[in-house]
Amino acid sequence: MAGRPLRSRSRTVAVVAFDGISPFHLSVPCLVFGDDRTEEGVPRFRLLVCGERPGRLRTATDFAIEAGHGLKAISEARTVIVPSWRDVAERPSEALLEALRRAHARGATVVGLCLGAFVLAEAGLLRGRAATTHWRWTGEFTRRFPDVRLEPNVLYVDEGRVITSAGTAAGIDCCLHVLRSKLGAELANRVARRIVVPPHRQGGQAQYVESPLPAKPGGDRISKTLDWARQRLNKPLGLDALAARALMSRRTFTRRFRATTGTTVRRWLNAQRVAFAQRMLETTDLPIEQVAASAGFGSALSLRQHFARNLDTSPSIYRREFRGSPSNAEGLRRS
Repeated sequence: MAGRPLRSRSRTVAVVAFDGISPFHLSVPCLVFGDDRTEEGVPRFRLLVCGERPGRLRTATDFAIEAGHGLKAISEARTVIVPSWRDVAERPSEALLEALRRAHARGATVVGLCLGAFVLAEAGLLRGRAATTHWRWTGEFTRRFPDVRLEPNVLYVDEGRVITSAGTAAGIDCCLHVLRSKLGAELANRVARRIVVPPHRQGGQAQYVESPLPAKPGGDRISKTLDWARQRLNKPLGLDALAARALMSRRTFTRRFRATTGTTVRRWLNAQRVAFAQRMLETTDLPIEQVAASAGFGSALSLRQHFARNLDTSPSIYRREFRGSPSNAEGLRRS
């Protein structure tokens, strides 16, 4: 797929910029979708940075940026990302809100990272849906938007064509999730490795993780144990096996595991196995039964149940979508 020409808007991503934007929040979708990685086999995206109008914008720090496009360019994109918002008390302009409504109405996926969820809510795109935002502002969000089912403790929420994320670094997880839905797990993992972040943190993981990069010897044992488990997903694994490998008691391991990953052993193992099965379906012709066994699900039925629960699809449809069409996962609703 390297160097494949863009033949439609399917790989065009519009990122909304505004006066007072945080450079970090703006850089997250630009990092995931904007870099040229065609030499590594990752298709090139067309990234459009869109302001209210083209031109110079102030940032939240001591420099300015240049938006190359106005809001009209959003109509060219299949994915529209609002990377944050400058003030939760400020209603965005009607021009911006209407541009987002039109994008959603014509079938684009609209993403609100961090406080960008407030912008999507103001546009009415979250009404009756589940969403998340930065933990610090969940109370304000609930007060302002009671018709939205807020999930305050997760990394991101995928509602099909409307996706929201928690604060700051969770935006990276969310953008990788969107990338995975378009290109598949293997190519998304290549991008994650290049930018040196975990390849797959599911949206249901906790926002608050005490030790993302463990510095203590005990934390290092946790990391080594996770690497060990990833190489043995086809084996019976559980809390006891992992705690024994880490030379810790169940209680100590459970506490340190959650502090490191933000989730439980069972959920982490299921996420790793689903991701492994995705890669096998994308890159091999092995029968579904063999994929299930290699991923540690034991049976094709169990694999189908996990795919239905986590990806809203079946293994056979997943394989056909990702291996049968150049646009890969455009037909899949979630990943």
